[in-house]
Amino acid sequence: MRLTAFTDVSLRLVMRLAVADDGERLTTRAAAGMLAVPYTHMAKAVARLSEMGLVEARRGRGGGLLLTEAGRASSVGAIVRELEGDGDLAGCEDDPPCPLREACRLRAALARAREAFYASLDQVTVESLVAPPARRALALLREPPAGGRGPGPDGPAQT
Repeated sequence: MRLTAFTDVSLRLVMRLAVADDGERLTTRAAAGMLAVPYTHMAKAVARLSEMGLVEARRGRGGGLLLTEAGRASSVGAIVRELEGDGDLAGCEDDPPCPLREACRLRAALARAREAFYASLDQVTVESLVAPPARRALALLREPPAGGRGPGPDGPAQT
């Protein structure tokens, strides 16, 4: 099983926000630059994590992104479950649907495997992900210099 790019970006953001110093306010653009993802992807992750109550996004002077207490205490399993959803791992209901779907045992086996995967991630908290030495590496991430080539197909990072 592979996480979607959206879940990957979201988890990177939560980890970076977990090590932000008091008073450090990252903007969505700065976070995108630091984590080497396109701004549009980061903006979608911020919106979804805000809906989930894990990230607070404040506008204006003194604004920025903050990890909420719920975000800090969340299990990675709960976050991934919410972001990935519970759709089938195989294309049972694709168009056209699989002709074996009525008698197939693969769908149930894959659902059990997915739940085992999530259950193992339930044991991991956001706070445990950012324990040393990861904490230092995350805290050292900085936005690329202005005018430098930004990450991804969207071109230069905007600041």
